[in-house]
Amino acid sequence: MAAIFGLRNDVSTIAGLNGGLYSTAKEKAFTRGMYSTNRSPLLLRRIRPLLGFGKFKLLFAVCVFFAFLLIGSRLSSLEGWNPHYPSSVSSPSRGGYTVLINTWKRNSLLKQAVGHYASCGGVDAIRVVWSESDPPSKSLKTYLKHIVNSKSQTAHKPNFRFDLNKEDNLNNRFKPIEDLRTDAVFSVDDDVIVPCTTLDFAFTVWQSAPSTMVGFVPRMHSLDVEKDGVAQYKYGGWWSIWWMGTYSMVLSKAAFFHRTYLDMYTYTMPSVIHDYVTRERNCEDIAMSLLVANATGAPPIWVKGKIYEIGFSGISSLNGHNNKRNKCLNDFISLYGTMPLVSTNLKAVDARQEWFW
Repeated sequence: MAAIFGLRNDVSTIAGLNGGLYSTAKEKAFTRGMYSTNRSPLLLRRIRPLLGFGKFKLLFAVCVFFAFLLIGSRLSSLEGWNPHYPSSVSSPSRGGYTVLINTWKRNSLLKQAVGHYASCGGVDAIRVVWSESDPPSKSLKTYLKHIVNSKSQTAHKPNFRFDLNKEDNLNNRFKPIEDLRTDAVFSVDDDVIVPCTTLDFAFTVWQSAPSTMVGFVPRMHSLDVEKDGVAQYKYGGWWSIWWMGTYSMVLSKAAFFHRTYLDMYTYTMPSVIHDYVTRERNCEDIAMSLLVANATGAPPIWVKGKIYEIGFSGISSLNGHNNKRNKCLNDFISLYGTMPLVSTNLKAVDARQEWFW
């Protein structure tokens, strides 16, 4: 009220000075003009913060919208493996790659794995390492050959074959393959699914360094203690890698390597290591990592990408598994007489699949 009364007094004074007569209508008209003129800067000052807050709300809403889009795009991968994941990468030279699937009495998983990898455009052949006393049934062979032809998305159908072994031995997975047409071999367990685009990207990474191993499951070694001047090493799993930020192996449960290493593993690697793997029923993947590192003097390459394990149990789930891996690592190193593994923090990332590196 004080502000209004003061304004009216000012109006009366100005009217008197101009010699005009005072009237209620003139006062209202003049007051309206004066009040709006004087208040406009004040209104702007009050409105500007509101406009700024509106812009902030708009920006926040846009950020929330894109966050929901990002989350939505990831949900399918978080919910599980999509068996029809499209392959958008056409494999370049070297004739593609051969998928080498190691299986043992898990035909349902084998069917899923063969069907998936047959749909990947870069696959030239699929070979199944069979290590059971009884050969695969005729119905299983017929089913798998049919699914390879039906799932393949290219005119060139992958060559499909079983590589039969009468005894159950983990060394079988690294036997040389007859009629192999590719340099690149992708070794994978029957319960591991790698999306086609991720697999093709790893293949291009391997082509840039074909002498090393390129894979999706990293592991590491670290110096534990020294006893009597002899170094003892510790085998480290995923949490060790997350904590230390380095790795020195990629497991052959999902890794590319050159076909030459199949011959070297079978014919060049000391037979005592073969006997060790046969006896312990473990550590063939550590043996392959040591073999490649010893031949190249270089570290492997870890490819970042989602892989899906569709099985429920395996050797790694058994009690005392880590202790056995520690023993394998140190026993193999003593046979080599040196530590061939090379640590690295290099990680290959497909920029098309990652917003932030």
